[in-house]
Amino acid sequence: MEAVEEGGGRVRMLSGFVLAPVAFAALWLAPLDVPVPAHRLAAVLGAVIVLWISEAIPMAMTAFLGVAVTVPLGIVTSAEAFAPFADPLIFLFIGTFLLAQAIFFHDLDRRFAFAVLALPGVGARPSRVLIAYAGIACAISMWISNTATVAMMLPIGLSLLAVLDTHGQGSHRFGAALLLSASFGASIGGIATPVGTPPNLIGIGFLRRETGVDVPFFSWMAIGVPIRLVLIASAVAGLVRDVRRDVASDDLARAIALERRGLGAWTAGQRNTIIAFGLTVACWVIPGVLALAWGADDPTYRWLQSTLPEPVVALLGAGLLFVLPTDARRLEFTLPWREAVKIDWWIVFLYGGGIALGTLAFKTGLAEALGRGLTTLLGVRTSFGLIATSTLLATVLSETTSNTASANMVVPVVIAFARSAGIDPTLPVVAATMGASLGFLLPVSTPCNAMVYGTGRVPLAIMMRHGILLDVVGVVTIVAVVAGFGPLVVGR
Repeated sequence: MEAVEEGGGRVRMLSGFVLAPVAFAALWLAPLDVPVPAHRLAAVLGAVIVLWISEAIPMAMTAFLGVAVTVPLGIVTSAEAFAPFADPLIFLFIGTFLLAQAIFFHDLDRRFAFAVLALPGVGARPSRVLIAYAGIACAISMWISNTATVAMMLPIGLSLLAVLDTHGQGSHRFGAALLLSASFGASIGGIATPVGTPPNLIGIGFLRRETGVDVPFFSWMAIGVPIRLVLIASAVAGLVRDVRRDVASDDLARAIALERRGLGAWTAGQRNTIIAFGLTVACWVIPGVLALAWGADDPTYRWLQSTLPEPVVALLGAGLLFVLPTDARRLEFTLPWREAVKIDWWIVFLYGGGIALGTLAFKTGLAEALGRGLTTLLGVRTSFGLIATSTLLATVLSETTSNTASANMVVPVVIAFARSAGIDPTLPVVAATMGASLGFLLPVSTPCNAMVYGTGRVPLAIMMRHGILLDVVGVVTIVAVVAGFGPLVVGR
């Protein structure tokens, strides 16, 4: 199986090196009825999309190259091309990643995980462990990247399975279900908050830049949390139903308790991280609560929105990690710089390149032309129709390429489509962004799926069977919640 996967990956990469120049040449020579800069940008985007899907070269580098090549091709100046890399949401990414790195560095995620697994009655039955395990992954991934969440949860799950196997209480079905619950739970949890996964910030960023609509942190959660609850309940219900062996296991409960005791007492770094993280989340959520209670015209709410926007709060919260000491005498602080530089810089670069190319699509008129063409082709004329179409398109695309790349490709198209059809793009963009976080079907759909599949305990048939059902539930839920509840929260 590994040989087949490796061979398939090689073919995919080689096809990218061949098809990217072909796509560029075909679009460059095609008789497109658009301005010259838009025509040239179409050729660049065609090659970039092929490289993103094939992953022939690292996606972040593809984004860099796509932006850089627009300058020698005469599409824009270098200042215009690279300006989006200084977008405020770039710094929201960086601040959030620093906070997540501190949580990971100080083992706060493991402490939280074992605290939940050690709750009375949870460790007594494997099915309860599965439910708690999925819930933990879902909760953590609201604030930490999906991939990092699974990277943390996977060793815990494998350890628990080893305990069951040692005492003859394990089963292949339970092992597959447990590990899948971490992958699915992490992907689902990221939908709930703006910082839970990069596609969310991509959608929010495009809305703010191209339409002037800001989606506050609390407003996003008001839509994302109900969707998260429905999806995690559906995922867990399906996985638990698939587990036939459900026997009491005192050994499993003892193993969980032993692991928890092994974490030791709370450290200064853990306490400091909790302080920094708690203050940051409070500053993100409180303005939305005030708006809900007193209205969006309340002066306190307006002052908080203008004085403490989310990117500033993220950087201030992350800054506390370098101020709060763990050992004042030795001048040691909560997050050492050697750990800080380990954040996911590639996602920051991919995000910057994606928004730069999307911004250029609007600036050159390419997005407007594409919107007119899609309006004529698809005939979608209502907000609900566009919400459903956008969600489905983003979900299907996310099965074959990264969620971040999917959002970068779909969101600008949805905005252009909405403008051409005379539809407010806010809700369709929110739906498309959340749809980009689905993609549960294949190992290549998300790094989360790839990691659990790589353990050898998750058969492809089981992943696909549960994944397709969860995709369908996800699309239906997102469309229903965004269309039904969204106008009360973020609609204009």
